[in-house]
Amino acid sequence: MSITAISGRTRVCGVIGDPIAHTMSPLMHNAAFSELGIDYIYLPFRVAREEIGGAIAGVRSLNLAGLNVTIPHKISVMPFLDEIDPLAREIGAVNTVVNDKGVLRGYNTDASGFLQAMLDKGVRPENKKVVVLGAGGAARAICYILAENGASLSILNRALEIEWARNLAAEISGAFDIDTVALELNSDNLAKVIPGSDILVNATSVGMSPNTRGTPVPAELLESVPAVFDIVYNPVQTRLRSEAEQAGALTISGLDMLVCQGGLSFEKWTGQRAPLEIMKKEALKGLESEK
Repeated sequence: MSITAISGRTRVCGVIGDPIAHTMSPLMHNAAFSELGIDYIYLPFRVAREEIGGAIAGVRSLNLAGLNVTIPHKISVMPFLDEIDPLAREIGAVNTVVNDKGVLRGYNTDASGFLQAMLDKGVRPENKKVVVLGAGGAARAICYILAENGASLSILNRALEIEWARNLAAEISGAFDIDTVALELNSDNLAKVIPGSDILVNATSVGMSPNTRGTPVPAELLESVPAVFDIVYNPVQTRLRSEAEQAGALTISGLDMLVCQGGLSFEKWTGQRAPLEIMKKEALKGLESEK
């Protein structure tokens, strides 16, 4: 849909976060709306931490159709919503808001989007040992969906926020009656848990543009891991993925998760099936243009 097509009937969706300039979501969703001929538009909104309540009030006041929610608001947005989907409440994080005639409902499509991206690559979590790096909003969704689908988890997080990992591990253990390990993210602990694991998931921002030379795991530890999922999508080919592939691992891109979770949000706002290939193509074009 071109700018000239916007009218008083156009529904507005968007994404809130801070920072927000890097997001590929407007490219993906606007291309999807155009492909299906839907009178919607999607915009990015930079919202500071202390403004989250006002931003959600604005969704009602301006009658926005819905939002995606990204860092740092996935947890703090929850008290300002009217209803929380059971999965999102269990996870403790929301990344999608739907405005249903003034009733704001929160969902988590990160979890299902992550799982779908894995399954699309032929990687199944049942009875697998998974190492998850990170314990923020995205990591919470990932850990819950993995545990729900039969994986056992080791969660590693940096020392400054090690309590996040410990609390998440305790929640997972209680909810699914499985032993879940929480450790500080350092080289010694990586060397303990990665050998013998089946899947490694990077749910931190390490390796994200502009710090593309960063990696959370030394290359020598990747030789024994069959599958590596890096949720960083900018760049698409992170250093972690490159080194994992050189070591013989199957790797999954954060772009696949971005598209899958975005498609699920799209369907909640519009009631129509998302054109995932179009969304991925536009996101790739956007990432290429930033190089």
